[in-house]
Amino acid sequence: MSAETAGDEAQPLDLRGTPCPLNYVKTRLRLERMALGDPLEVWLDLGEPAEQVPRSLRMDGHDVAEVGGEGYLRILVRRLV
Repeated sequence: MSAETAGDEAQPLDLRGTPCPLNYVKTRLRLERMALGDPLEVWLDLGEPAEQVPRSLRMDGHDVAEVGGEGYLRILVRRLV
């Protein structure tokens, strides 16, 4: 199941204005406190954060769906590991 099709409510994490790599670190720390399978909605600035954070989370083994946003990237991440 992809994070995009999650039926349960995703926890929000607004990291707009947070520089790399701190935005990835904060996302990873939040995911570590969540149960396996729980969804997390993360808002990121366009540019380097939008490129690096989803890629790094996928490399960590999480399910990541990019779902847009206006002037920012909104991703849904489901903790899998």
